[in-house]
Amino acid sequence: MPGPSPGLHRALLGLWAALGLGLFDLSVVAQEPFWADLQPRVALVERGGSLWLNCSTNCPRPERGGLETSLRRNGTQRGLRWLARQLVDIREPETQPVCFFRCARRTLQARGLIRTFQRPDRVELVPLPAWQPVGENFTLSCRVPGAGPRGSLTLTLLRGAQELIRRGFSGEPPRARGAVLTATVLARREDHGANFSCRAELDLRPHGLGLFENSSAPRELRTFALPPEPPRLAAPRLLEVGSEGPVSCAMDGLFPASEAEVYLALGDQRLSPDVTLEGDALMATASATASAEQEGARQLVCNVTLGGESRETQENVTVYSFPEPLLTLSEPNAPEGKMVTVTCAAGARALVTLDGIPAAVPGQPAQLQLNATENDDRRGFFCDATLEVDGETLSKNESAELRVLYAPRLDDSDCPRSWTWPEGPEQTLRCEARGNPEPSVHCARPDGGAVLALGLLGPVTRALAGTYRCTATNVQGQAVKDVTLTVEYAPALDSVGCPERITWLEGTEASLSCVAHGVPPPNVNCVRSGEARVVEGLLRVVREHAGTYRCEATNARGSAAKNVAVTVEYGPSFEEVSCPSHWTWVEGSGRLFSCEVDGKPEPSVECVGSGGTSEGVLLPLAPPDPGPRAPQIPRELAPGTYICNATNQHGSMVKTVTVSAESPPQMDESTCPSHQTWLEGAEAAALACSARGRPSPQVRCSREGAPRPQRLRVSRQDAGIYRCLAANAHGTDARIVTVGVEYRPVVAELAASPPGGVRPGGNFTLTCRAEAWPPAQISWRAPPGALNIGLSSNNSTLSVAGAMGSHGGEYECAATNAHGRHSRRITVRVAGPWLWVAVSGAAGGAALLAAGAGLAFYVQSTACKKGEYNVQEAESSGEAVCLNGAGAGAGGGGGAEGSTEAAGTTEAPAGGEVFAIQLTSA
Repeated sequence: MPGPSPGLHRALLGLWAALGLGLFDLSVVAQEPFWADLQPRVALVERGGSLWLNCSTNCPRPERGGLETSLRRNGTQRGLRWLARQLVDIREPETQPVCFFRCARRTLQARGLIRTFQRPDRVELVPLPAWQPVGENFTLSCRVPGAGPRGSLTLTLLRGAQELIRRGFSGEPPRARGAVLTATVLARREDHGANFSCRAELDLRPHGLGLFENSSAPRELRTFALPPEPPRLAAPRLLEVGSEGPVSCAMDGLFPASEAEVYLALGDQRLSPDVTLEGDALMATASATASAEQEGARQLVCNVTLGGESRETQENVTVYSFPEPLLTLSEPNAPEGKMVTVTCAAGARALVTLDGIPAAVPGQPAQLQLNATENDDRRGFFCDATLEVDGETLSKNESAELRVLYAPRLDDSDCPRSWTWPEGPEQTLRCEARGNPEPSVHCARPDGGAVLALGLLGPVTRALAGTYRCTATNVQGQAVKDVTLTVEYAPALDSVGCPERITWLEGTEASLSCVAHGVPPPNVNCVRSGEARVVEGLLRVVREHAGTYRCEATNARGSAAKNVAVTVEYGPSFEEVSCPSHWTWVEGSGRLFSCEVDGKPEPSVECVGSGGTSEGVLLPLAPPDPGPRAPQIPRELAPGTYICNATNQHGSMVKTVTVSAESPPQMDESTCPSHQTWLEGAEAAALACSARGRPSPQVRCSREGAPRPQRLRVSRQDAGIYRCLAANAHGTDARIVTVGVEYRPVVAELAASPPGGVRPGGNFTLTCRAEAWPPAQISWRAPPGALNIGLSSNNSTLSVAGAMGSHGGEYECAATNAHGRHSRRITVRVAGPWLWVAVSGAAGGAALLAAGAGLAFYVQSTACKKGEYNVQEAESSGEAVCLNGAGAGAGGGGGAEGSTEAAGTTEAPAGGEVFAIQLTSA
């Protein structure tokens, strides 16, 4: 059983509140007015549904109470001041239940309102007509039985998804149920096949419920258009038994044309038409075949049905019988001179005519007779029959041919006695004979040679020319005829009758003649190229006759042309221009002596030395046409006199040639060394460069880049790269020479570092820089007793670590190369506290002197041990000279203040620079 409705819960809550108030103060309650309440006061319930009603009061102690209604009850719940009851199967459109209580001798009442609704479960569209004519109205009717309340109902009629009409029923009484919607619609072509439907909507959303919708099943509408005019029927008015006649039935303005049905019949015979559609037009075609049983007048019917309506057309057709006429010959193949009878016959009602001569009456045959001759062969006879049917005259005819048998005839028109054909194109050789049966013709040479292929397409050749005997034969006899075949062809110039090359000898007589082959015989003319005059008769041959001639042969079948090269030969001859008497050979030029000799055929030339160094020597000659097999070019050629002899088959000629030899300039390492050295300060001179060549070349040298200034002595600025160019009449030769300038050494710098004070035990360095070429070797001389001296790898730096008083004194740096020596000195003074304790007395002095001598010897002997050597260049002797010994310098000089220079020159240092280094103690 369903639980209490929300109204029942609200009633119970109100009841408990009222009980609470009553217990709180009964006196106050008794004084308030009392009422009865019914919840829900207004309710909308689906037809057949159920509802809980709550009836309550605020009377503290009601005497009795209840709920009055005509609806069925299913359950009741009670309290002191409330009553809840369930109503079921509510079907009344509208009821008013009453809630009442008896309180203080008064009756308290509350009246409610219950209405029911029914969903549009059934939506019905009245069936549409099977076919609806286009342009006429039809009715759409929709029924929705029982649905309501009607005031909340809306009905819509639709064509597919398109709304046609929509209607609501607002304002209808609440108890009203069900609805009907009817509309009149004009049928259109577009409506054919359209679906119509009805949609019902019950809108209870204003009452807190939903929207209920339903639609009817769609119904398809079929529209049609059938014009009032009958179809157009076309058929033959007359139809012969056994023949077919075309029948057509057409109708326009049909819709839909594909739904139309066509019925075609000839009498009781139904035809099977082929129907074609084109838009709204229909065309039905069939073939009607009449039988003998249908002979006479018959009715042809065409019926078109669409949408349950029909249109019909009828036509009359006459069926008749008219057999073909019969034409017969008593002897279709008659020998010449035979009598022949010709007969023409037809049906009983037909009138026949034979070769224009009619029969006496209809139904009777027509005849004629003749004596067969050659002229009657293949003669045609014509039989015509006429028949009148339904006012119309019909005609049929028949023809036949007579064959007359006779012996062959060979006429000149069909087999001419003389044939002339051009060579080449394909021809059909014809020699035809008259005769019946048709004769066979055979043409062959009388001597049993070639046979002509008559009647076949084939090429015409010269071999076919000649006389042939043609024989025509059939069973009636034979005929014989001689024919002549002439084959014409265009001229031809071959190498036998007209050679491509002709040779004449200068001074003799000759003629230019060409013989051509052709039928008819050709005419030949020869013309020299570039000229118009025809060459004829004997000629006295000169060199000018040599050249190309154009010979052309012409006849009726065409022409042929050929170029003929005429060569005129003659003995050899020398020309100074092509074979000079004096020639100079240039060594390395790659040239050979060119001695071209005029002569035909080309003469052979040989030049042989005569006397002197050239005696018997063969002079190489340049070939007239250079090729891969050219003679080897000689490296040397003996000058002198040579005798050149030119010879061909028509004679020989001799010429004397004087040959001289010259050569272009040439320089190499022996005549112009690529590396040359000058000494600074020496007298300026030119480069030692010369060149070989004939005539003697001139040599000029210039420095690359900036030119060398003119000066009397050699300067370092003269060093650089020079280009020497040797030239004579046959060419030039260039050589690149590198010039180096050497100079004596100069010590350009001698410096001490640091320049300031140094504490005892400090370090100092002496640096010596020298300028010289080739590079100088550096050597040092140190004060006696100086220990622990280190030198750099090239001796340019002297260094002392942990300086002592013994390191004070004069140091000398010397620079030496092959051109001299130069030195500079520097003094290092050691100042500061004494580093040793003076020893008093003679013994102490003696010991001190002995120690000094021993120290000096130790420094000199250990200097070399510490690596203080003069390291010379690789090209020197390789000896290492000790720098601390007397006479140890490379130049052999002593340890004086000044410096000694080699080569007789001296350069003293400028006052001998002195540097003082103060060693101070901490």
